[in-house]
Amino acid sequence: MFAVVKSGGKQYRVAKDDKVVVEKLAGEVGDVIEVGDVLMLGEEGKAPTVGMPTVEKAAVFAEVLEQSRSDKVIVFKKQRRQNHRRKKGHRQEQTVLRIVEVSPTGTKPKTAAKAAPAKKADDAPAKTEAEETKTETAKKPAAKKTAAKKPAAKKTAAKKPAAKKAAAKKSEE
Repeated sequence: MFAVVKSGGKQYRVAKDDKVVVEKLAGEVGDVIEVGDVLMLGEEGKAPTVGMPTVEKAAVFAEVLEQSRSDKVIVFKKQRRQNHRRKKGHRQEQTVLRIVEVSPTGTKPKTAAKAAPAKKADDAPAKTEAEETKTETAKKPAAKKTAAKKPAAKKTAAKKPAAKKAAAKKSEE
């Protein structure tokens, strides 16, 4: 099943698991959101359902993959023989979406609703005993490195008497 969706003043033909780049939509990465107005629904072998202007109850749900900015567009204005030049750049904010489901009835997908909270809960997994011992052993070499830096400080102290000798030579002259 596919749908034609209007978002940000543009129309997109989408189907399940398609990736679409649209103008910025509200939502965090991993959220499942409803995308724009559904203008048309279609299935292979059947006549498409065209809305007037939209198809009632139909909805398209998508997962937010990324919030980013597009490539820079350079705007350069010049008036000849007037020494007048203006250069500006613009980067449009955009959202990258993966279509989770095209629903003719408007029901929210169950799998996507469960998947979004699961990602938030797994942000800080518990450490096992083996991982804890690895982090403890990783800290010990760092302590050795700081001990190695102390002799370097002694070398700088050795340079100071040489500076005194140079000052003494200048005073003798």
